[in-house]
Amino acid sequence: MGKQRNSQAWTRRHWLQAASAWALLPGTALALAGNGAQIEWPVLRTVTGEVLPPAHWPGVPAVVVFWATWCGYCRRHNAHVDRLHRSVDGNRLRVLGVALDPSAEVVRRYMQQTGYGFPTVADGASLRERFTSRRMVPMTCTLNADGRLVQAIPGEMGADDVLALARLALPAH
Repeated sequence: MGKQRNSQAWTRRHWLQAASAWALLPGTALALAGNGAQIEWPVLRTVTGEVLPPAHWPGVPAVVVFWATWCGYCRRHNAHVDRLHRSVDGNRLRVLGVALDPSAEVVRRYMQQTGYGFPTVADGASLRERFTSRRMVPMTCTLNADGRLVQAIPGEMGADDVLALARLALPAH
């Protein structure tokens, strides 16, 4: 007979939800791989030519996803990120894709082919260093409204988990 699965066992989703809920409590600085570091934003130029100055980020929580065009996990993950981007008010939650590919043109074509609409920059290796030393893709990072890193979540996330990041746009109580 096979092993019986413990119905009380926690899945990755349970751990992420618990850690995320903990991270949002008042006075809590970090969760998972987040280090609470203040992110220093450079001037960014998206693959569509939009300029995002450092002043674009303060006061609004953000979800930043590091990915690559060659990564199949990223393709599935980014479909959920695109749904998140389309479902939230950009003045309440910023979503940014950071492609690790060196060619902005390759990334721009990829974004067109997939229909993804979230702002994306290319050649994000130096930007990634500001968030995490981990080299896994996809890597989803969340920042609070103060611009501090709250989470760095490695690997592909399911639709429900990515869409649950919309809670970052909710006012703190």
